[in-house]
Amino acid sequence: MKSTLKLLAVSAMLICALYNHVSAQGCVAIRSTGGLCTMDEHPDSVNANGGAWLFNSNSRYYKSFRHFIGTQEQKQRIALGTNVINHAYTNDLTLTRIFNQRWSISVDVPVIANSRSSLYEHGGVSRETTHSFGIGDIRFSGYVWLLNPQTNRKGNIQAGLGIKFPTGNYQYQDYFYNVGPNGTRRLGPVDQSIQLGDGGTGITTEINAYYNFSHKFGLYGNFYYLLSPREQNGVSSARGGTPSATSVANSSDVMSVPDQYLLRGGVSYGLSHFVFTAGVRDECLPAHDLVGGSAGFRRPGYIISAEPGVTFRLKNLSIYAYVPVAVVRDRTISFADHITTELTGVPAHGDAAFADYAVNLGITYRLK
Repeated sequence: MKSTLKLLAVSAMLICALYNHVSAQGCVAIRSTGGLCTMDEHPDSVNANGGAWLFNSNSRYYKSFRHFIGTQEQKQRIALGTNVINHAYTNDLTLTRIFNQRWSISVDVPVIANSRSSLYEHGGVSRETTHSFGIGDIRFSGYVWLLNPQTNRKGNIQAGLGIKFPTGNYQYQDYFYNVGPNGTRRLGPVDQSIQLGDGGTGITTEINAYYNFSHKFGLYGNFYYLLSPREQNGVSSARGGTPSATSVANSSDVMSVPDQYLLRGGVSYGLSHFVFTAGVRDECLPAHDLVGGSAGFRRPGYIISAEPGVTFRLKNLSIYAYVPVAVVRDRTISFADHITTELTGVPAHGDAAFADYAVNLGITYRLK
């Protein structure tokens, strides 16, 4: 019985530790929306009277530099040195309160540090860099295990519902160089891909699940969707300059507030204090929102990654590392692209820069 409970504890922990914040690897600006689901321990280990507290720190880093139009890489951009290079780092700090065997709540606070270097944003004369740093969009969520943990020891499904607040600065500014009439610098909002927030209040929905076939082998899965009713946040995409007639006509002169989703699943294998996982991860920023309009500047697209990982677990502490490696990268056609195509009769399809991989490192500590 103890071995079974230990395996179940590890399985539930995997759903949590693996559910990193959603943050696509590149110019497809999927926002950090929070670290974990909430059940790091099997319910049998939770004191029904006192519950438990969990603290998680998840660090994620990637470098995006490969440009894609659709699924076709624009290799000439790197060869010519005209590619955009983003360095993105986010540390999600998540505190979870487990009330009893089924119910829990959590709050996630992301701390973000980004940089973006390019030629075209700085007059095409020299490669210059813009930066952003600060708190991102904070998220509060509530969770419930749908099946009775006492009678469903092999597997369970957890549902979550939350709200994402626009606490991150979505109009962060920095200086752009060689863009004035005499090659001077100009202050303006940084690119959407390195803004600290999207400017919208969103509703988050989640499904987390696991199933164990044996004491060592099991399955896990996660689904996350951020619903963003606000259409645009009013921030200019012209980097402190005057929007072009084309961007005004196709609505890309101001930044969009897009939906986003994550779908992932895989297998887990436990060995002593270690759990090894192999899975598939699909991160997407859709071209059209489920609720509200889809106008404004956005770079829609998706990344399908192979996601290996390992977790080392002690009594109250888990340490994990996961590295999703991009297999498919697709910059899809945006709402603005469709408008441009209709106005000009010429097919329009923007590009975006993607990373080869991302690195996720984190710890989860059970406080009680």
